[in-house]
Amino acid sequence: MTSPELDPLPLDSDAVGGRGLSPLHLRPAAIGLVAAGGALGTAAREGLALGVPDVGRLPLAVLVANVAGAFVLGLLLDALARLGPDEGGRRRVRLLVGTGFCGGFTTYSALATSTAVLLGDGAAGTGLLYAAATLLLGAAASAAGIACGALAGRRA
Repeated sequence: MTSPELDPLPLDSDAVGGRGLSPLHLRPAAIGLVAAGGALGTAAREGLALGVPDVGRLPLAVLVANVAGAFVLGLLLDALARLGPDEGGRRRVRLLVGTGFCGGFTTYSALATSTAVLLGDGAAGTGLLYAAATLLLGAAASAAGIACGALAGRRA
């Protein structure tokens, strides 16, 4: 019996003829898709931050980005799962939009920083409420995205 820590990484389902293709996370094309999507997502988040003012000391743009990104990711992944196996064009869309764009657009590091600043400034209740609201709204948005994807899948 082999140990899970020593098992080699599995090849992708779209590997051709067992030619020893490297795992997906090491392929330049996959890395490029994630990087391009991440750059676009980060630029979109910055645009949002420039256009949406803070409410008091709360960075509203961070909240909006995280909740919107959670919705898009839920919708995207449900829609892709309904289309079939994670290979070919579906995989490229997942890498570009899901991992890349949504990963760059959402920003839980800014959520953590904002929460820490609020806590450090003596606004513990506000900071904890902000963090909890962001996480709960994000989970609800993700579930809503999945539900919308399921609804669209039934209509198709």
